Amino acid sequence: MKSPIAFIILAIVAVLAVASSLSPHTAAVGDPASPGNVAWMLAATAMVLFMTPGLSFFYGGMVRKKNVISTMLQSFIAMGVISILWIVVGFSIAFGDSVGGIFGNPLTFLMFKNVGAATHPAIGSTIPLVLFAFFQLKFAIITPALFTGSFAERVRFSSYIVFMILFSLFIYAPLAHMTWHPDGLLMKAGVLDFAGGTVVHMSAGIAALVGAMVLGPRRSHSNKEEHVPANIPFVILGTGMLWFGWFGFNAGSALAADGVASMAFATTNTASASAALSWIFFDMLRGHKPSALGACIGAVVGLVAITPAAGFVSVGAAVMIGFIAAVSSNLAVHFKTRTNVDDTLDVFPCHGIGGMVGMVATAIFATDGGLITGETHLFLVHMLALVGVSIFVFVGSWILYKVTDKIIPLRVTPDQEEEGLDVSQHNESIWEAVQEALANRSGSERIIPASGGSAAESTFAEPTK
Repeated sequence: MKSPIAFIILAIVAVLAVASSLSPHTAAVGDPASPGNVAWMLAATAMVLFMTPGLSFFYGGMVRKKNVISTMLQSFIAMGVISILWIVVGFSIAFGDSVGGIFGNPLTFLMFKNVGAATHPAIGSTIPLVLFAFFQLKFAIITPALFTGSFAERVRFSSYIVFMILFSLFIYAPLAHMTWHPDGLLMKAGVLDFAGGTVVHMSAGIAALVGAMVLGPRRSHSNKEEHVPANIPFVILGTGMLWFGWFGFNAGSALAADGVASMAFATTNTASASAALSWIFFDMLRGHKPSALGACIGAVVGLVAITPAAGFVSVGAAVMIGFIAAVSSNLAVHFKTRTNVDDTLDVFPCHGIGGMVGMVATAIFATDGGLITGETHLFLVHMLALVGVSIFVFVGSWILYKVTDKIIPLRVTPDQEEEGLDVSQHNESIWEAVQEALANRSGSERIIPASGGSAAESTFAEPTK
């Protein structure tokens, strides 16, 4: 069905952006930028963007083969949609002049007005404001990409884009303002979130849970059909890309090339390693074989949990944080299987629970004010913030899903779901392409399907004569 609305909106935005660039600007200017910090933050910003394609492989390998392309595109498209939204008004709501400590004035940086090469006296004061804005953009991009795993294999592409825009404007940007703006409500209350455990992972995880509840279970899930991942090597590749990019995610959040960034770098790697091992060893303790999928999920859970704590805890504490997060999320995944909630790729058990564990762990293990130092104030503040943020995101997401469903139905039709989203939403199919390529070979060649109904079925079997 032809629809000119999206194209017209983008054309209008393009015209307004040009007009805005011609108007006089009066930006606040801080001290000269530090060349070393600028160099590191340029690299870190690129590394964080690299995480979103990594996430697309991570998720794309986990879904069934008829939904690989659609699932990967749901992550990839966020790089386009959120990038433009951030320039128009997203950055302003997140980091504009504070309105009650809850959100930024949308007019402060509207259309990136006053965002340029000069530093800002209060925000990222040693790097150009435009660099700070684009570093923060990468966090805003990956957050909606994260929750796509919960409603994978059944969400309408156009409705997902609508919800992504609403979520970014009304949940992510205000939460970023409250947590990271100098005048933000949570910042002034003393909440510590070094790189986004609350802003990114808790918000995405809780929105994922709500999405799974609102859309309902897949037909295959209701029919108790086995879910066979399409391609485990994709998952391994995606995990490696995420692990690499996460160094920019966490160490870059120091906003400087200094000792804090170095500690965040070290704690990030340590927590991920600890969680990857803890996940597969815990699986073995429960009688399961160690799996590549388990190791990859564990590694990501460790990265999630250390994110809010990365610059505030010791390397030793990172080992414990990774261990606790892996066991907690593993148990949460097991518990989820006993419910009717169809969170396709376990986003809430991994990102939601992982983010919550990280928030609590930050309050316990922080070297300055943590519970292990004998102080209780930070712990109490974090417990209150955890409850408050959870309610805000849960209720807000529920409302936005319902609004989106009124605009464009969230869920595809049963026939489209059965056909697969690759074909029904995008008229593309990785599996059909493989079959067609093989059909053009010698007629004596054929595909041998993997046996046993296990994860081994996820890889494309080699043709044989």
